[in-house]
Amino acid sequence: MSLFSTAQRTDAYQPKLAWGAAIGGVWVFILVMLGAFTTSIGAGMIFLDWPLSNGSLNPEGWLTDMMMFAEHSHRLSAGLMALITIAIWFAVWKYEARGWIRAVALFAVGLVFFQAFVGGLRVLMDHLHVEMVNTSMGRLFAMVHAGLAQIYLCVLLTISLGLARPWIDQAKGSFDGSLLRIGRWCCGLLLLQLAVAAIMRHSYAGIAIPHFPMSSAEGDLLPPAWNFRVGIHFAHRVMAVVLTAALVWFAVRLWKSPSTGEGIRKATAWMIAMLVGQIALGAAAIWTMRNPYITTGHVLLGACLLATTYGITLWIHGRRESSTPA
Repeated sequence: MSLFSTAQRTDAYQPKLAWGAAIGGVWVFILVMLGAFTTSIGAGMIFLDWPLSNGSLNPEGWLTDMMMFAEHSHRLSAGLMALITIAIWFAVWKYEARGWIRAVALFAVGLVFFQAFVGGLRVLMDHLHVEMVNTSMGRLFAMVHAGLAQIYLCVLLTISLGLARPWIDQAKGSFDGSLLRIGRWCCGLLLLQLAVAAIMRHSYAGIAIPHFPMSSAEGDLLPPAWNFRVGIHFAHRVMAVVLTAALVWFAVRLWKSPSTGEGIRKATAWMIAMLVGQIALGAAAIWTMRNPYITTGHVLLGACLLATTYGITLWIHGRRESSTPA
């Protein structure tokens, strides 16, 4: 049979396809971690060229210099992520019968290449200064690059969950429509918070307010002086309070819902545990004056919190869709 034949397509559970997509989903977290660490130690511009590093795939000294290692390993892992995404798309196109899964996989390929393009512009255009916002064009692209990473994470999770056995074999159920709305709001707030965080990190505003939980050494709730960096940092704190309330409310509603199965209950418990850990790491990042390992952990756990909340919401959406008569 031809390599490009689609005669083998099925909508049944396919273990190899499901595990391949899951491995790709795990790799994106490694990519997020490497990107966060690179930013945390200020190594984003250690190489002034792109896509090569100092004109090479194996630049001299990158294995012994921490700054070079962080950025070059991030670039190599991004290249591998692109190959993994293409492989997932090809396998889905060849073996998966559901059109929506094939469409999402194709979108993932386009998104991973667009993400790489934006990452390249971050390097190549860093020398251009944008007077209106008093930063470089490269840093603006870095903010977009960080935000797209979270969207890409959700796209890969959609493919992985859609191919998983529980999604395919789970008995049809019915969730209250308000649960889906709350989940969507939580996902939207998380994406907004992560966007604010990206602007904060790339504006060097991580310790613009060097005190926590209050905003000054005197115990003031509001910062005594304001500028853009203080404002974006304070917005991140305010969003954290809003998100905490929203996620706790979502968790309470999930636990009370008779449609919530054991798997979603466990995911909800993890969501709240991650929320608590995220608040603790955010506080520790300020108290340690942005220790790069703590800051990287804060970014990575934020991505895990988004993935868990999005996964729960996607599951609710899928169960409602499947329980609707054709």
